[in-house]
Amino acid sequence: MSSLIHLPVLLLPFLAGSLQEAESVAPSRSETIEPIRNETFDKQGTAKVRKQGGNPRQVNGYLAFDGSMDGNRQVDPQIAVGGGHVLHATNSGIIIYDKAGSYVRGVPQSEFNDGIDPKLFFDPHNRVFGFDLWNPWDDAEQKPVNISVSETSDPRGAWNTYPVPASAGRDGGGLGFSKTWIGYSFPGGDDRTFVMKMADVKAGKPATVYHFAGSLGHPVHTQDDQADLYFVRVTNTHFTVRKVTQAEDGTPRATLVGSTEHGLEHIQYPPQSPQKGTDQKTSSGDRNPKVLYLQGGHIWFSQAVRCEGRSAVQWHQIALDGKIVQTGLLSHPKSNYIQTTLAVNEDLDVLVGFQEVNAEMFISPRMAFRKASDPQGTLRDIVSLGEGRAATDGTAWGDYSGSVCDGDNHRDLWTIQSITDETGRGDTVIVKVPFPE
Repeated sequence: MSSLIHLPVLLLPFLAGSLQEAESVAPSRSETIEPIRNETFDKQGTAKVRKQGGNPRQVNGYLAFDGSMDGNRQVDPQIAVGGGHVLHATNSGIIIYDKAGSYVRGVPQSEFNDGIDPKLFFDPHNRVFGFDLWNPWDDAEQKPVNISVSETSDPRGAWNTYPVPASAGRDGGGLGFSKTWIGYSFPGGDDRTFVMKMADVKAGKPATVYHFAGSLGHPVHTQDDQADLYFVRVTNTHFTVRKVTQAEDGTPRATLVGSTEHGLEHIQYPPQSPQKGTDQKTSSGDRNPKVLYLQGGHIWFSQAVRCEGRSAVQWHQIALDGKIVQTGLLSHPKSNYIQTTLAVNEDLDVLVGFQEVNAEMFISPRMAFRKASDPQGTLRDIVSLGEGRAATDGTAWGDYSGSVCDGDNHRDLWTIQSITDETGRGDTVIVKVPFPE
């Protein structure tokens, strides 16, 4: 249940998603959400079982294992790593593996108040997992964004789910966290960003949800020991960074940190990409980054962009005012690199995950990485994580891949990527890239 409490707006709210310099903006409204508690991940063994994946093996020298194997063209794969486990989610459910790649436990998303379009995190500060599921088909027509957070670092234990109404919401939301806040932004409606206090949701207490008018941008995963939660907006011309801080009365305030012209040659949305043996092209992803990280005082992300008529992968390290520190481009004169995410560890080593497809091949998982000591803007050789076996039958091809830092040692990097099986459906492969001291 939720009860609505209106807060005064201290200064002008966001207008059409923009924030003028020097403004400090209060929430447009707030509401209190009662959690739905699962005493354990699988409701003490009474939940429906989803058993998928496992099969650990070596692929080009790296530990790999299967995630979901029954996906469709919108498998939406994500992972989070910590507490000795790998948490995996798609549009078909949530699964736990151990770090050796063995299946532990799995349930459909209906066990967490239902929904689609999952995004995941492991918060290394509070030692909890979190994910969201957006449910546009609920009987009450509230279209809740279900924010679920574990009570401990063991994902097999208790979870609390907060159904935040988003009746005007649309598909395409983004999830982020800091030491103090969880934040979610989504398209649709007047209030398109909300934040909640991490301490409340970890404890399973009724939580105040603070809504902001317009959109603050895409929330960032905060790996630095940082209370403030940052948001990033990408346009044709600028990188704009905002942050949510806690005011003296405990409520959040949003301010503009900086907005800088990026001057990038390649910034347009990527075109659809061809596949072998069919005229059916597939979606290449989104110019807007799907996951961003705050690490080492900078924000890191990758994006799919148009380059010479094809899809390419571009990655960035930017300062908190939006200024580029380094950037790199992965492109090919005859192939397409699509559906990318980036991960970065505490030493500032970087992994970029993506998929490759062209008129002579099917959708196939790839990665490339760099050490922090490598020349700026460069990645080492692309590594194949498997080869697709058939073409998809439609343009949609998930919304995400996933790449994350290990929340236990803060060094190893992981990625999950989709791969087409013999029927053209989306299977997934999870890969660990170790970065020893």
